[in-house]
Amino acid sequence: MKKAVFLDRDGVLNKELGDYVCRVEDFKVLEHNFAPLKELQERGYLLIVITNQGGLAKGWYTEDTLTEMHQIMSAAYANAGVTIDDYYYCRHHPQYTTKCLCRKPGSLMLEKAMARYQVDPNLSYFIGDNERDIIAGQAAGVTGILIRSDQPIGEVLHLIA
Repeated sequence: MKKAVFLDRDGVLNKELGDYVCRVEDFKVLEHNFAPLKELQERGYLLIVITNQGGLAKGWYTEDTLTEMHQIMSAAYANAGVTIDDYYYCRHHPQYTTKCLCRKPGSLMLEKAMARYQVDPNLSYFIGDNERDIIAGQAAGVTGILIRSDQPIGEVLHLIA
C-alpha cells in the first residue's frame, strides 16, 4: 500500500480568489508550496489534487480552461521538482445539477484515488482550507489538516508523519 497527501486546489495550491478561478490569466500557483511538497514527495507521498469545480456546472468556465489551469499547475510544480500525481475534480454544483456523491464533503473522489493508486488511508492526509475538505478526508479514513487560504504548507509539515 502507498501513502498520499491529498490536496485541495484553490487556496492550497493556487491563490484563492474568493469565489471561482474562471480565467487562466487569474490562475496563480502558490510558489511557497514548492519546497514543502517536494519534501513530502521525497518522503514517499503521492500528491493528488481533490477539488470541487462547480463553476463548470454554472457555465463560468469550460473543461478546456480547467485542463489548461491544471497543465499550468503541473508544469510549475514540475519545474520545482514536484510531480502532481493526479487531479480529481467534481464538475457538479447542487444548485445547477442533481445531487452527486463526488462533491466534497462527499468522499468519492478520495475513494476513487485510493483505489486506483492503492493508497492506505491510515498513512495518508488531506490538506484543505475548508471544513468540507476535512470532512471528506475523515469520511475516507484520511487524517485532515485544515489550513487558512493561501497559508504555506510548510507551516503544517510537522503534522505529517
